[in-house]
Amino acid sequence: MAGSPSDEREPRSVRTRPDRDAAPLRGLEPPTGRTPETDAMQSLSSRRRGGVSVWQWPLVQRALVDAVRKLDPRWMVKSPVMFVVEVGTVLTTGLAAKQLLVGPRTDLPFVLQITVWLWFTVLFANFAEALAEARGKAQADTLRATRTDTPARRLRDGREETVSSSDLRRGDIVVIREGEIIPCDGEVIAGVAYVNEAAITGESAPVLKEPGTDVRSTVTAGTQVVSDWLRVHVTADPGHTFLDRMIALVEGASRQKTPNEIALSILLAGLSIIFLIVVVTLAPFSIYAGAAVSPVVLVSLLVCLLPTTIGALLSAIGIAGMDRVTRFNVLAKSGHAVEAAGDVDVLLLDKTGTITYGNRLAAQVLPINGASPAQAVQAALWSSLGDETPEGKSIVALAGKLGQPVPPEWDGLDATRTPAGAEIIPFSAETRMSGLRFNGRVWRKGAVDALYRALDRAPSADVQAEVDRIAREGGTPLAVAEGDRPVGLIYLKDTVKPGMRERFAALRQMGIRTIMVTGDNPLTAATIAREAGVDDFIAEATPEDKITRIRAEQEAGHLVAMSGDGTNDAPALAQSDVGLAMNSGTAAAKEAANMVDLDSDPTKLIEVVQIGKQLLITRGAITTFSVANDVAKYFAIIPAAFAATYPELNALNIMRLGSPQSAILSAVIFNALIIIALIPLAMRGVAYRPVPAAALLRRNILIYGLGGVVVPFIGIKLIDLIVQMLGVA
Repeated sequence: MAGSPSDEREPRSVRTRPDRDAAPLRGLEPPTGRTPETDAMQSLSSRRRGGVSVWQWPLVQRALVDAVRKLDPRWMVKSPVMFVVEVGTVLTTGLAAKQLLVGPRTDLPFVLQITVWLWFTVLFANFAEALAEARGKAQADTLRATRTDTPARRLRDGREETVSSSDLRRGDIVVIREGEIIPCDGEVIAGVAYVNEAAITGESAPVLKEPGTDVRSTVTAGTQVVSDWLRVHVTADPGHTFLDRMIALVEGASRQKTPNEIALSILLAGLSIIFLIVVVTLAPFSIYAGAAVSPVVLVSLLVCLLPTTIGALLSAIGIAGMDRVTRFNVLAKSGHAVEAAGDVDVLLLDKTGTITYGNRLAAQVLPINGASPAQAVQAALWSSLGDETPEGKSIVALAGKLGQPVPPEWDGLDATRTPAGAEIIPFSAETRMSGLRFNGRVWRKGAVDALYRALDRAPSADVQAEVDRIAREGGTPLAVAEGDRPVGLIYLKDTVKPGMRERFAALRQMGIRTIMVTGDNPLTAATIAREAGVDDFIAEATPEDKITRIRAEQEAGHLVAMSGDGTNDAPALAQSDVGLAMNSGTAAAKEAANMVDLDSDPTKLIEVVQIGKQLLITRGAITTFSVANDVAKYFAIIPAAFAATYPELNALNIMRLGSPQSAILSAVIFNALIIIALIPLAMRGVAYRPVPAAALLRRNILIYGLGGVVVPFIGIKLIDLIVQMLGVA
């Protein structure tokens, strides 16, 4: 690594024992001290993991205030159905005021009750949307609490100066030591340390950060260094950090409507116009029949026939969908991305850092020249005890799995301490080897040609055949020697992350085809694709190849999702319908994508797709329920409004409601209360099950269609009984 921070002795680097990862890492536990920043971020993380309860009083209080503010007609006009309801409510309010001030007051109690419940209908609709927004704003407020000035050690002309984090600018260099909060977004350029990212990802295990890799070189403001030190290049000015973007993204109120939501809004607007025309024409017909129907009854009829339930909950469903992906540690930049995820059927994944770790890790130790497997593994272990590179650490880990644990003399020691008599042979560009001398013995490992040249010999035909095989498969062969005798080959390869095959199998069951994209040669790509279990792969891919494939899939009628983390993935992420960037990836990738996964798990798209499907299913279910409601309301309102003029309509009073006024009042009350009753369903969403669309449609019609007919019959009848018992109508 590069040099240590100025005015500070060379800090120790982190020695890990990958073979002992199951045990706690000594000296790497997070500091016991707590700060407001970490407390607030931990609070946010726990909220994201478990979600924020819908009915928490602070959220309800906030939503009640916002519900009143949303009565502004300029806001209400965005929802055609509820705007019509508000206009009708204002009309009945005027009629009530006229009767109260001028008279006659013959049906004033009835008019006042209808007016009050119509206002409740409008307020409940606004409350549903405001409550969904309040949950997102609560997360944003928690984030804002963390956005305080943090002391930073900025390097200027080789010397440190303490400044506020708000004074840092893109291009500055800062040093962060153990126990300190990282003051900026940036790239690690020197040092190796563990960072507690629980504030961002919710995971308590510290994450290794070091320079030179896309996956582990980025750090985020508000996280904490828990061991050693880092030197970081600042990549974002104040106000443009990842934390600032998170605050903007979780503000559900700023979302854009999705195409399906716009289409449904147009449908609701059309229904509003149709029902408005129908109700308006009923007035002259009733006058012609000699029994004029009061405007209050006509407004009640209009409100009850309109699909007010879905009109009231439509925005809340969309906002709640964005909030649900946030609770899975995915930030969606728009509601369109969440909804589009529900229809995705093709997924492109970048190999390096997404499907694989992105580092060459030890996969096999092969004995050569008559050595036993145990001799080869032992030599590989001893030659790597002083090697702090990811490759060296992976060799130590593999040796432990193969029955060669870290020798007692070395267990628990860091890079600044070695047993007496031990001499580490450092890697150099000239020798292309590294190793260890200890107790009169020497172990070395390095490039095959370099090690054999140092031993003044040539590899045998069998050894060369193995070397060629490893190279053809895209791996990197290293030779290892004990003394003057080569005893083994170490097969380094880019390793597939655990559980990928099972995750891709789950995607396949959901009808999503997976395509791996890599710059590797076809042989290597085929090997990784086979291990990972993807459906197809693109080898030797350029950024242009990725975009071409995405466009071809889109032209074939598919919705394409792309998951990646590198700068070269940015164009494809921008072209795809759903672009999921890894938080550990480059700034360019995160800017191009419309979603960012804070856990850097590319297969998180499974949860995102499920949430997208859940959003669509929830909207469809509540729409079905809302339209089905009209059947019961029809049997309640129509006989009550026109039975006096047309006695034959009494046959439709199958609920046997007490009186025309109680029937109308009961229907209006039910219409208002059902909105409140369905808020939890809209916020939580209808459970998603990976079943065929036809089966899903049948299920929704059975539950929400039939339920939408039956529930109002029961609800209106019960309310009517209460109204009669109280004598209010």
